[in-house]
Amino acid sequence: MKSRHTEDKQLQGITLEAVLEKRRLDQALNAKEFAVCAGVSYSTARDWFHLVRFPVFRGVIFWQDFVQWRAGQNGFKNPSLPQRNGETVAAAATFPPRAARILLDA
Repeated sequence: MKSRHTEDKQLQGITLEAVLEKRRLDQALNAKEFAVCAGVSYSTARDWFHLVRFPVFRGVIFWQDFVQWRAGQNGFKNPSLPQRNGETVAAAATFPPRAARILLDA
């Protein structure tokens, strides 16, 4: 049986193993890599990337941000961001959680 990502011409050449390794290393995924990791079509991933409040940042997403977003969609609470000075926290609040943590850690 073929896996879904090999049937989608947009996703050919993207291996599940490589994407899972990026996820394990907490690296950002582009729409194609995200589609393979989530097991959805490329067009579905692109649609999700355009949803309001979907945790995409400059065309990439961290898997953990997606997990937190999905938990929120199902009614589970998302953990809050660590606190720093007010200006940094205010700026970080506009980003998805992982991108905000990177900003706060800088």
